[in-house]
Amino acid sequence: MLDRDVESSEPAGAWRLRPVILAAIGAVAAILVQQLIDRPYRYSGPPLEVWRIAVSIAIGTGAMTFGFGAERVRLAWAAGFALLVGAVAGLIYYWNGGNAGWADLGDWRYASLFLSIAIAVPLFQTARDEGRWRFPYRDVHDHAWTNVLLWFACSGFVGIVFALAWLLAALFDLIGLHFVREMLERDWFAAGLAGAAFGGALGLFRERDRIVRLLQRVVTAVLAVLAPVLGVGLVLFLVALPFTGLGALWQATKATTPILLSCAIGALILANAVIGNGEKEEATNPVLRWGAMALGLAILPLCVIAAIATGLRIDQYGFTPDRLWALIFVILATAYGVAYLASLALGRNAWAARVRPANLRMAFIIAGVALFLATPILSFNAISTADQVARLESGKIAPDKFDWRALENDYGMAGRGELKRLKGSKNSEIQRIARAIPDFTYRDKLREARAEMAARKDFAANIRVLPQGAVFPVELRNALLESRRSRPCSPDNPCTLVMSGDGREGFLMEDNCLGKAAEARDAYGHAFKASLPSACLNAQHFVLSASRWVPAESSAAIATESERVAALSGYRAGRIDIRPVRRRQIFVNGLPVGQPFE
Repeated sequence: MLDRDVESSEPAGAWRLRPVILAAIGAVAAILVQQLIDRPYRYSGPPLEVWRIAVSIAIGTGAMTFGFGAERVRLAWAAGFALLVGAVAGLIYYWNGGNAGWADLGDWRYASLFLSIAIAVPLFQTARDEGRWRFPYRDVHDHAWTNVLLWFACSGFVGIVFALAWLLAALFDLIGLHFVREMLERDWFAAGLAGAAFGGALGLFRERDRIVRLLQRVVTAVLAVLAPVLGVGLVLFLVALPFTGLGALWQATKATTPILLSCAIGALILANAVIGNGEKEEATNPVLRWGAMALGLAILPLCVIAAIATGLRIDQYGFTPDRLWALIFVILATAYGVAYLASLALGRNAWAARVRPANLRMAFIIAGVALFLATPILSFNAISTADQVARLESGKIAPDKFDWRALENDYGMAGRGELKRLKGSKNSEIQRIARAIPDFTYRDKLREARAEMAARKDFAANIRVLPQGAVFPVELRNALLESRRSRPCSPDNPCTLVMSGDGREGFLMEDNCLGKAAEARDAYGHAFKASLPSACLNAQHFVLSASRWVPAESSAAIATESERVAALSGYRAGRIDIRPVRRRQIFVNGLPVGQPFE
């Protein structure tokens, strides 16, 4: 009876061999990728050849696309679509050059590529089910959410598989059998295990599609509960803006645009969790419905503010690749905001019926735009280089303030070409700096020099010099800064420097040491006698020797608790001086032995 119940939970077109097939495809694909990229010089020396990474991307994206898109019905469609996606992804990487190896994949261009693939897969799944170029919103919505859940579920399953494998390895190690550990430590085996685990899990979950779709509805229902919370928060934020002004946004952080766009994306996700994939799936709770409407209303104002922030940054600092990408994101998010606001204005309580087709149209637009931006047809590096160099040559930015490192390293071939041209600039200052940059070190050295100057200025500002009017030599300041890098004088740890009458000796003490010792209290506020750290028992002693300030033997500091308490008021008032003290000491053959004593 139980077996019949389990079988009845499977879809009518169940494909029981799917987990085995996808596990095999995953294992083979992962091992092929590992063999392509596993070279001794991948950690040092030149990066991998472009073709290796391009083929690896083609294999990985193709296998993943087939796993998500394969069904028993129209299996040839899934295979053809997977081959197409893999070929496009690999060719785009190869077309872009890939000069930095795997580091290139951190570029927004490849995030754009994978976003276009992530959108295209549920669209293909829907067309495959329909058998034609038709995209019912309900099916597209369900496939998109299900794919996201499957991705996280399969990734979690891979982690569980490896945890279990290493547990077994440790178990067999106890009896002297190390073959499991040795296999796991081999790269090809670990790659194959990861691929097989992901593919097998994907096949198993897809065979229980009804359960996964039920889980998807549970997740969206849980997310829908958050819609009123975010909706109220965003509305209150927008209501408060006329009173605080936009200036507060620019002063609070430099990440205004990312924060606003993140809020807009969150609003889109939660609003769609409420409206569901159709009228039957739409939440009926009025609090949730009004929360979703508040989110839909807030998207456009957030995007407008983000656009203003991005425009101000571009006007002030010019184009960079990151700012151009931010501009693209703002434009696309604004399109969503306009669609949602128009749906609210025209549909009012029935706005969801207008939003759903708008979502579908935007999916096609974003997939197309993302795929286009992944190619090198439109070069943000070239646009940024031309704009930045124009600002430099027009005098809008001084040569010593210009970001030469970005031109050399961040703007690709366009930046390096302009840097070569600037080495022959008619502007002598530009020419001098450009010729002084044979490598990538200029910006780092400039930043380090500025940081060093700021540290020296801050260090000196937090030192009280006694007696009043005593000179604090620059050379002594540098010596103290160098010796106290791990514990510098700062607003939280001020210091006092006592100079000798002839200006050839200096004694540095930490203000906190004496004060904390005299006023120590426990967690309940009760005073108690505290012992000073060893660093506080001696003043740091420097002497001028042969035009250099060098550390000397530290002098004895206040020793007993009663002396510390008595000295506190005088220390704060600055009643500190240097006096000669006569001591006795043992000498052997005219040489001092041991420590001085009374």
